[in-house]
Amino acid sequence: MTATAPPAASPPPGEALGRPLRRVDGREKVTGTARYSGDHAPAGLTHAALLGARVAAGRVRRIDTSRALAAEGVRAVFTHENLPRIAAQPPLLPSLAGGPAPGQTFFPMQDAEIHYAGQPVAMVVADTWERALHATRLIRVDYEETAPATVLDQIRHEAFEPEKIFGGLLPGRTARGDLAAGLEQAEVTVDLTFSYAANHQNPLETSTTTAYWEGGSLILYDSAQGPAATQHTLAVLLGLPHADIRVDSHLVGGSFGSKAMTWAHPALAALAARETGSPVRLALTREQMFTSCGHREEQEQRLTLGARRDGRLVAMRHHKLAATSHFDDWAEPSLEAAAQLYACEHYEGRYLLARAHTMTPSFMRCPGEATGLFALESAMDELAARLDLDPLELRRRNHAERDPVSGKPWSSKGLDECHARGAALIGWERRAAPPAREGDWLIGLGMASSVYPIVPPVNPQRATARVFADGSALVQAGVAEFGTGATTAMRQVAADALGLPVTACRFEGGSTDLPNVSAAVGSMGAAYTGAAVHAAATALREQLIAMALADPDSPLHGARPEEVTLAGGRMVLRDRPETGESYAELLRRHLQPDAEATGSWGPDQLTESGARHAMLTFGAQFAEVAVDAELGVIRVRRLVGAFAPGRVLNARMATGQLMGGMLWGMSQALLERTFMDPALGRWNNTSLGDYLVPVHADVPEVTVELVEVHDEAVNPLGVKGVGEIGQAGTAAAIANAVHHATGRRLTRLPLSLEDLL
Repeated sequence: MTATAPPAASPPPGEALGRPLRRVDGREKVTGTARYSGDHAPAGLTHAALLGARVAAGRVRRIDTSRALAAEGVRAVFTHENLPRIAAQPPLLPSLAGGPAPGQTFFPMQDAEIHYAGQPVAMVVADTWERALHATRLIRVDYEETAPATVLDQIRHEAFEPEKIFGGLLPGRTARGDLAAGLEQAEVTVDLTFSYAANHQNPLETSTTTAYWEGGSLILYDSAQGPAATQHTLAVLLGLPHADIRVDSHLVGGSFGSKAMTWAHPALAALAARETGSPVRLALTREQMFTSCGHREEQEQRLTLGARRDGRLVAMRHHKLAATSHFDDWAEPSLEAAAQLYACEHYEGRYLLARAHTMTPSFMRCPGEATGLFALESAMDELAARLDLDPLELRRRNHAERDPVSGKPWSSKGLDECHARGAALIGWERRAAPPAREGDWLIGLGMASSVYPIVPPVNPQRATARVFADGSALVQAGVAEFGTGATTAMRQVAADALGLPVTACRFEGGSTDLPNVSAAVGSMGAAYTGAAVHAAATALREQLIAMALADPDSPLHGARPEEVTLAGGRMVLRDRPETGESYAELLRRHLQPDAEATGSWGPDQLTESGARHAMLTFGAQFAEVAVDAELGVIRVRRLVGAFAPGRVLNARMATGQLMGGMLWGMSQALLERTFMDPALGRWNNTSLGDYLVPVHADVPEVTVELVEVHDEAVNPLGVKGVGEIGQAGTAAAIANAVHHATGRRLTRLPLSLEDLL
């Protein structure tokens, strides 16, 4: 694998931003001293275990908990007959919005109805987890069962077009131009249908909540991407003031979307703790992660492209059919970014939903773009083949100089540069020759464009910064560290703005006691929190410079603010850098132990430039594969990704994020599938032994290239984000490489031997 430069050990003060520094939390994680939500053990801790419904549809006719209640160590058993009722149900809204964010609008154990297999029907609280789990197996439940419908083939005839999807944020249908007229103008048409298996996120740490009460106040240690989202959601569910709920999510062992929303277990743990009078830890089992935290839904997409003989698109029709729950109109947004990628005058996007006996689907890494781009970029490859055009040249001919949807210019782009860099690194010129063969292996090259949306904040993102008289600094914001490196990157942002060494700066996050930021989802964690930290540190720097200019004893006294800069950890005159002083010297002279400032970035701070521009992150994916001509086995030999994510806060961590996304795209292409038993309505492979993900032996050579683009519109730091763009387009690039090697166009994910043989 190749990446960027080796990590710098100690960059000069004020020059930390972008440097490939190592994670500050790395040592505690690899030595086992890091504390996650399940590691907090308040005095008197008890443990809860859930019993899930073994049927997918029907009602609980009778439930017998007597044997469980009599079991050793059991404190309580809750069912729909005795669990307290929730105060209210908040609406479905993505956590990026910064408010209540329930994963679905159904809360379990409020009545006898069964909506999906695995739905919690009982909860046991005992003095140990093993005893709680054992007691769940002593509960006898009689069901009034009805026939479930859980897969698209059972429900497609009931599909409907929703008015809104995605928590009501996106329309069910969008259009521009005249699709019928565009298709009539087309000289070449490609019409393909793509199908996608359901997927599950499977982070290493299963979702865990430890809850206890102090008087009327609730304290939660919750494994969540957004502690504030958990707080807001529980305030509605439990009918509590926000001030009476504290949520800590300091370290989270992965999420990939499963912890982006607030599911039932935090509220269940809180209710159990209140009813039993003791702290309660509720940790989901691996099997329950498949039935408790959402999933990427089973879906089908039909994409029609109409083009002229020269390859220029004139029409695009993109329809999606997805399975959703009986209570929510949810579909991951697969059509939106794809509609913006290429210049095309006539377009129609349409969502169709069909209700299944399943929980509401949810975010999974690269939600929407990972699936939508597989359809679009595979269809573009097919169009190139029919026109006898190089696939890269076809994309260049359809380059969108402006956003096709809004007509606005891009805030920044870099897609042409990504195409050129990626093509050079993979050796794209080889594709002009007939596909190579090495013994039984057919060798193919494929490519795809990448795109991911940028979501402006809908509410203020806040942070505080404090400098102490010893010269150290502390910056605080409520973002959780779930493996992305936020703790390290925010130190670098603070050090850059304050002109201090990174070693003098500390970042503290992961609690609702700290200034509010939205959940770190949608690749916007670095942008949102970084902009708030930058604002706080900049305000503090300006405050201290003003203090020095007004101080008769300061070497800077009487200077104008614009004459002062930061150098070597000191405030100095721009034209006489030997004249100045440090923050510590200034504070100590004034007998002031510290100085503090709050910074905010949100809708009111968005620049006029931001409103005038369309904003997306762009990239390009290239793949080299080998396909066994006899067995149909696919091996990915090389992946090359070139991306333009705006300003990079830490080159080492950004490269790791992008590489991880590319490898997940490979996993999506070749391995990941959750099997549903349509007769029983249950997931069949609910373990890491049966749900396939890549191991080290599957990982090919991976090259990540960062293309620099300057962007003043997206946020003060020019950060676009790297969390998901690495996965966007990878599966399509691999499938296109398979087509180049074999001549077979595969349209089902994951790609399978059966479809090749």
